[in-house]
Amino acid sequence: MDRNPEPEPTRSHLRGGASLLIAAALVFILLIWLPAYRWFFLGSLGIGVVVAAILYFWNRYKPVRAEEVENKRPLGLE
Repeated sequence: MDRNPEPEPTRSHLRGGASLLIAAALVFILLIWLPAYRWFFLGSLGIGVVVAAILYFWNRYKPVRAEEVENKRPLGLE
């Protein structure tokens, strides 16, 4: 009997949109139930927006050019 060396992919019972809805509902419930969580969430959201804006503008005004990349094929694939 030949065994496949590749591991079996894990199968999730929840797919795509259902997982996102559950995560959003959990955050919403925690925001209502735990007052301290509100401040943590607002702080995290603020930091995330600032970092996203910095990365967006950095990549918009200083894009990486092909000649700046040293190893374009790190796995040696052609």
